[in-house]
Amino acid sequence: MSWTDILTGIGMVLVIEGLVYALAPSLVERLLEALREMPLDARRNLGLATLVTGIILLWIAN
Repeated sequence: MSWTDILTGIGMVLVIEGLVYALAPSLVERLLEALREMPLDARRNLGLATLVTGIILLWIAN
């Protein structure tokens, strides 16, 4: 893995997040409100599930 791969990955994440904020800002607000109402353990589990999913996707891609 090189620095260009890392920068490409970060750039892709920023493009996708930028699109979400540009195309559906009210959806982002509702999502943040829903996250705020979730218990801390549920948010932690959601983060861990997202992390594992990302690792699996990267493993499949390689």
